Amino acid sequence: MKKYNVCIVGAGAVGKEMIRLLRKRNFPAESIVILARSAREERIDGETYQVKETTAEAFDGMDFAFFAGTEGAKGASQTWGWIAAEKGCVVIDNGDDFRMDDRVPLVIPEINPEALKDHKGLIANPNCSTIIALMALGPLHKAFGIKHVVASTYQAVSGSGAGAIRELEEQARAWTAGVEMKAEAYPYPIAFNVLAQIGGAQDGHPSEELKMGRETHKILADDSIRVSCTCVRVPVFNSHSEALHVSFEKPVTPEAAREVLEKADGVELADDIDNAVFPMPMDANGKEEVLVGRIRKDQGFDNGLSLFVAGDNLWKGAALNAIQIAEKLIEMNG
Repeated sequence: MKKYNVCIVGAGAVGKEMIRLLRKRNFPAESIVILARSAREERIDGETYQVKETTAEAFDGMDFAFFAGTEGAKGASQTWGWIAAEKGCVVIDNGDDFRMDDRVPLVIPEINPEALKDHKGLIANPNCSTIIALMALGPLHKAFGIKHVVASTYQAVSGSGAGAIRELEEQARAWTAGVEMKAEAYPYPIAFNVLAQIGGAQDGHPSEELKMGRETHKILADDSIRVSCTCVRVPVFNSHSEALHVSFEKPVTPEAAREVLEKADGVELADDIDNAVFPMPMDANGKEEVLVGRIRKDQGFDNGLSLFVAGDNLWKGAALNAIQIAEKLIEMNG
């Protein structure tokens, strides 16, 4: 089997998960190099990695470059993405800088792998909440045709990076000790609270909510789908959950939807309300599949369904999806 030289740009929460998943999935890597703003050592699962400074020359001889910035982390792919691509390296970017760029495919391998054909060297990972929603909605759209989605997300703090994870831990300890909870990662404490804004305001909407609609249109290649979205940060360490209310062009029943989703790659049904089985972030954490359940008729739509999903935002919502893009390219190129 051919082996590939791989680099990961960024050693934060997503970058560390990329290292773990490359090893877990036995990715055919000849070498794995970590790049960051400055050279240093990083310990990941008991192993020491030498982190190198990111320079143009660092991409020489690389086959894949995974840019591992979390949401809102700007700069790395803007500075180095096209430089790496021009050196013959396939860039897979987890950030949002190029998602809506017409030159750049926006890909979930199970949903729109055809978008990888004729790529120009840079491929974008969708937003974590978009990926987790579309793992369920993509197969249903193909079967029944989606007209309108109303999505409410419950997003874990790991989507904001390692600092937010530490802050939730520290605030929980402070609350237990009866001392002031300090907020730095967010404008207010997140422990025992929910924050109904993710991202800066754009035209009166938080940016995270706008991403869901724009990215859904691009990935499903259908601008007619109406998307209404409310994104909420919740005091969960990892894994996002989402309530989805969907209207379809064709008649659909919960039974027909389950039949479609049972066959969908990357989806695991957790749908037995009589026995209190439903998707939970605790169960989605560390799982490659997105959990889908609470499938029922939606009372507010004709041809409507309601469902609930949960997925690991650092894995399928970020690092795993990026690695699967590389795996799909290897498969397509024989």
